[in-house]
Amino acid sequence: MPTTTSSASSSSSSVSGNNRQADVFSRLASSDPEVKLKALREVKNQIIGNRTKKLSFLKLGAIPAIASVLADADDSDKCNNILVQSAAAIGSFACGFEAGVQAVLDAGVFPHLLRLLTNPDEKVVDAGARSLRMIFQSNQAPKYDFLQEKNMEFLFSLLNSENENVSGLGASIIAHACGTSVEQRVLCEAGVLEKLVILLDGSLSQREACLESLATVLKNNPEAVSDFVGLESGRYFNSVTELTKDRYPRTRLLSCLCLVVIYNTSPSYFVNMGTKSSLITTLLDLLNDPGQSGDDAALGLSCLIAGKEDLQQLAYEADAIKNIVDILKTDSELQAKRLQGLFLSLAELCSKLEDCRCSFLSLQVLDLLTNALRHKDADVRAAACICFRNAARSVKSLSAGRFNSDHVMLPLVQLLHDPSSSVQVAVLGALSNIVLDFSSPKSSFIEYGGIKQLIELSKSMDPNARCSALRALRNLMFLADNKRKELFCSDVKAQGFACLISDPEPPVQEQALALLRNLVDGCISSIEFVFDEDGLILDTVGRQLRKAPQAQMAIQGMYVLTNVASGTELHKEAVMQQLFPQAKAGSENFMLKFLQSDESQLRSATVWTIINLISPSSPGAFDRHVKLRNAGIIPQLKNMVNDACLDVKIRIRTVLGQSMSFGDNY
Repeated sequence: MPTTTSSASSSSSSVSGNNRQADVFSRLASSDPEVKLKALREVKNQIIGNRTKKLSFLKLGAIPAIASVLADADDSDKCNNILVQSAAAIGSFACGFEAGVQAVLDAGVFPHLLRLLTNPDEKVVDAGARSLRMIFQSNQAPKYDFLQEKNMEFLFSLLNSENENVSGLGASIIAHACGTSVEQRVLCEAGVLEKLVILLDGSLSQREACLESLATVLKNNPEAVSDFVGLESGRYFNSVTELTKDRYPRTRLLSCLCLVVIYNTSPSYFVNMGTKSSLITTLLDLLNDPGQSGDDAALGLSCLIAGKEDLQQLAYEADAIKNIVDILKTDSELQAKRLQGLFLSLAELCSKLEDCRCSFLSLQVLDLLTNALRHKDADVRAAACICFRNAARSVKSLSAGRFNSDHVMLPLVQLLHDPSSSVQVAVLGALSNIVLDFSSPKSSFIEYGGIKQLIELSKSMDPNARCSALRALRNLMFLADNKRKELFCSDVKAQGFACLISDPEPPVQEQALALLRNLVDGCISSIEFVFDEDGLILDTVGRQLRKAPQAQMAIQGMYVLTNVASGTELHKEAVMQQLFPQAKAGSENFMLKFLQSDESQLRSATVWTIINLISPSSPGAFDRHVKLRNAGIIPQLKNMVNDACLDVKIRIRTVLGQSMSFGDNY
């Protein structure tokens, strides 16, 4: 039968392949140099560009065997060919294959490759340098401490070499190992910029290594950027700009990425709008490159336009959204890195401009996004969530219910259970915007267990997840009906909520107070939540306000008191107890500090609280007014009748009008 024949053929082929590989291993251990050399060439030729073969040989222990050959070969002329082929095979295993890099390092090959750099034969030196450069493309490669003099001397010996592979290796080490501002400064002070720019006039490999290392040294380093731009009156800066037009895609990409770093660090060097447009256009063109350059260009574009409305407008005018969506709609399978970059670029384009959001959503992309939410790569899932988040900033699209279908909501809610914390934070950001659509009942979100999972994530060990979960709950409770508030309150204990209000992380405290503000806004029954467990939550709010918190935290806390004070007489008196706790008698009331704050929102929130406390229709309003006047709060308001903020000014006049009903003139 055909099936049996196929199976037998496959089995036979596998056995044959294993036999050939076993034969190669026996020949690698041969005492005959020619036999050994032929085996090395055979291994190298089989694994070049073939990830499957690399993995197969790796599992059979090829790398330790080749490492042994490299270690046993001396520097005599008769061993040169073996050294070259050993190094080439090691480099092939390390090229674009992280498991290969790890196996190479585990086999102890690194010092033997370094030894080749001092070999008298130029071919051996080339092979060693090329292999080391392959290793230094991986994050697993050893780090060099540039603060140690011997390491700096070694680096400059490489950069000063007339061998292009050796000098390129020096640049590659910088690109890999320079990770702090201190290292950047030390390298610049040692004159590394002057050494690197020489490579811009060198071979293709030298130029590309130079561009990568320049980007590393210049990143977030304004002083280094200034030094670089000033070298030979801007000659090398202009050279990098010209290289964006080079015929080689990789060179164009690396020069673009270098310019992106310079722009993000010191945008003043890009006053020419044409330069910005050209940079965007080049990156958009590179998105169509099928190789690594296309993958990296997508992330480069997202980094360039991030947070910059003017560049987002230029990209929009260059038809960036349609170009990216067209790439996403192609039938070919895209690398995870490229998908991540494309979705992040779309997210940035939709972050500020409504025209971009409308254009993006008009291209029928929701299916693309929802499919990406299920991608096996966490970075892709997170990028798709960020794209959803920014697209959902469109009030028009939210009101149209674009994001509330089960088709969209179910995968978003499912990602709340994602094992990756970065994905969880990203999907929380998306849901925070989507649930703001208060015209929708949000029934699908609730039916899929959204509220319960948000509550669970508010207890996460990750402060970013806690903060993001609370923000989503805050938005969900904005102008929410009693049913939705009851769903939340039934699953949350006062003790747990009080812990969030006093969380070690200030952003978490702020979001917890903002959520509470929305919970107690509206009907009187919702206010009762703060009185659970003997008023534990309200006591915690008062305690936080007395600690002189950051302005944004104080604003949210005061609006909590404002909303509680809008309730019954019991509620108003409970707020007064927080404003004037017996244990703190005689000390300056924190409300006075808030009224003197530079933050108009804090002043406004504080005045609103006073308005609700002394509403003349309340039986205890007069006594509360007396207490506020004796504490200096009413006199302080009289001094603020001409407050710079119109809202504050109007509210103060309301308070003073109330005071007049108690016989207090101003």
